[in-house]
Amino acid sequence: MNRNFRIVSICILAAITFTSIAPTGNAASLPKTELLWPNGAPGAKGSEDGDKPTLTIYLPPKEKATRAAVVICPGGGYGHLAMDHEGHQIAQWLNSLGVAGFILKYRHHNSGAGYGHPAPLQDAQRAIRIVRSRAKEWSIDPNRIGILGFSAGGHLASSAGTHFQKRYSKIEDEIDRSNCRPDFMILIYPVITLAEPYTHGGSRFNLLGNNPDGRLIENLSNDKQITPETPPTFLVHANDDRAVPSENSINFYLALRKAKVPAEMHIYESGGHGFGLGKKNTAESSWPARCADWLRGRGLLNKKNGEGEKI
Repeated sequence: MNRNFRIVSICILAAITFTSIAPTGNAASLPKTELLWPNGAPGAKGSEDGDKPTLTIYLPPKEKATRAAVVICPGGGYGHLAMDHEGHQIAQWLNSLGVAGFILKYRHHNSGAGYGHPAPLQDAQRAIRIVRSRAKEWSIDPNRIGILGFSAGGHLASSAGTHFQKRYSKIEDEIDRSNCRPDFMILIYPVITLAEPYTHGGSRFNLLGNNPDGRLIENLSNDKQITPETPPTFLVHANDDRAVPSENSINFYLALRKAKVPAEMHIYESGGHGFGLGKKNTAESSWPARCADWLRGRGLLNKKNGEGEKI
């Protein structure tokens, strides 16, 4: 094989590889990853990768951009993160709607030196603040920033949406002065309560440890923390979810309804737990389309710089 042929072959292989990993849209939309705290996270116990929470940034093609954004919290029982089917795939789906996606790699029980409450919530609040403070840079409307979470990531997302009035970390820079209230929430088979009988025991242990104080359990059972200021919420669950009972979503929805917070909920007869975007040709795979309808109905997919927005 001569030298010129080898060079051409390498170039072709590189082009094929680049195409295969690029998300839907322009090459400029390839994701970047940034540290939440370049100088170290609050309460960091070490300097390993797991001690450094990050945001992976997926921006939609400019011609499709709606100026809405979503911080994505993958699930994993506060013990690991399902970064593919509850992270990267979700960001790419959001980009297809013209919505910017920001995947949060938050600290948890098995990351770095090991973290429980309040580290994950510190990370979620910082993520929202970063997106809001840099909205102009990313062509985002600072009033159209939501949060989406799966399973334990749903608990984290709902915590961000019900505990935004409490600061969980000190002000270290101008970013920390930004508002951390999400403008809307999307909760997919979320852990909501940390109380029996409907909690997910593994998530509670990883977040709070053994024998947590009853007042802390009550405080972080987010169906008990809803007020009229809680953001509008879209909920999805499966009736046959054996890991996180659907009562988590149902009770959250009822509390939202009582507080007169706009909400929509879809309970599928089957689907179990952890289905992400859903398997092809299954009932639960319709939730992304229903969610897109909900976003559209709230004016969040309107490209006119927020005009006519319903949030």
